Amino acid sequence: MLNRTEAPQQHSIQDIDLIQPEVLTFDNGLKVFIFRAAEQSLIKAEFVFNNLFASEENPLLNTCLSSMLKEGTSSRSSAQIADDVDFYGAYLVPEYSYDHSSITLYSLQKYVAQVLPVVQDILTDAIFPEAELATYIRNNKQSLQVSMRKNDYVARKRFYKALFGDTRYGITPTEEAYDNLSREDLISLYRKQVQPQNCTLILSGGVTDEILALIQDLFVQNWPNTADASTQTAPTLPAFEGKLHIEEREDALQSAIRIGIPSINRTHPDFPALQFVNTLFGGYFGSRLMRNIREEKGYTYSIGSALASLRHGGFFTLATEVGVDVTADALKEIEQEFNILNDSLAPEEEVALVKNYMLGTMLGSLESIFSHADKYKSVYFYGLNLDYYKRYTSTIREMTPAKVQEIAKQYFQYDKMYKAVVGKL
Repeated sequence: MLNRTEAPQQHSIQDIDLIQPEVLTFDNGLKVFIFRAAEQSLIKAEFVFNNLFASEENPLLNTCLSSMLKEGTSSRSSAQIADDVDFYGAYLVPEYSYDHSSITLYSLQKYVAQVLPVVQDILTDAIFPEAELATYIRNNKQSLQVSMRKNDYVARKRFYKALFGDTRYGITPTEEAYDNLSREDLISLYRKQVQPQNCTLILSGGVTDEILALIQDLFVQNWPNTADASTQTAPTLPAFEGKLHIEEREDALQSAIRIGIPSINRTHPDFPALQFVNTLFGGYFGSRLMRNIREEKGYTYSIGSALASLRHGGFFTLATEVGVDVTADALKEIEQEFNILNDSLAPEEEVALVKNYMLGTMLGSLESIFSHADKYKSVYFYGLNLDYYKRYTSTIREMTPAKVQEIAKQYFQYDKMYKAVVGKL
């Protein structure tokens, strides 16, 4: 009989075991990583492509390509593609990030044979109809006009431009750039980028040998490379200058604040420790920034910081919106928090709390086979393997107040950061 008057025993989180995938590489260059779960009736098939760029980087073309993949093929209209997928209760979603584009299918195991041919049709015969492209351009120009009136969007735009200049990481859309999109350029990029030799397939769920045979038939035998192999080149990033940029808006009720600096990515040995310091500083609801700026001062509803890993770099960013009457005070408090982080040791209790939070979050994120696949994907595209997570958990467990201060002094220097304020100061 359970004695509910006694609290359960606590146990420290030890090493976390992650599932290794089966790996297949086919003659056409397609790489497949398989995460099987026999008890699952759901299949997730994620086709991931390296983004390719022209000599003048234009990430807008890549985002347009990703968004319009489902807009029609020679044999199916966009409506037919939607109907063919919806009829079987499946879900097909394209996604775009700075370095990769993907299209992911979620389907019940028993209907995979009916919906995978739709994906194969999209990956081999998308036509990007002019009418759908015109609609895409019109809708996104209207959204951009709305966004440009929002202080947080403008601050973010200034921030990325300052960190990454005119590269895939720094360019944001303009109305002129949307007007310059052409179907010919889309098709040219599609024919170079959407190739099996440029594709990685992450297959997870109730994967059977029959499904693998279907994958081989559709995406190996019937998906030849039709262009020479291309590689993703590294962008040439500009010299960074930390400074304060203020954009006054007379009618502003709130000021958007964006602060940050270029930083390391997941391949750097300091990255897990830097994640720890960021979490303590502004990376979760109980962070120092939230306690001070939100709970104690009441300057904002939300404030937070993040560490972003990119294939060719990374960055630290802090973002919030505050009332225009407290903008200057908020900036002073943020600077003070950076100084405290650098100048004094964090309490042992705070370090222990962040350890438990991060290790618990890591453990809680592995609720299914699909989570294991996502964890693998997060390291694979950086040339890493699952040993990364052993190093990660070991680093988190070994963090001390002195290590927190050491990392903060190296990566969290407020005076070296770029600060964008859009509103009033």
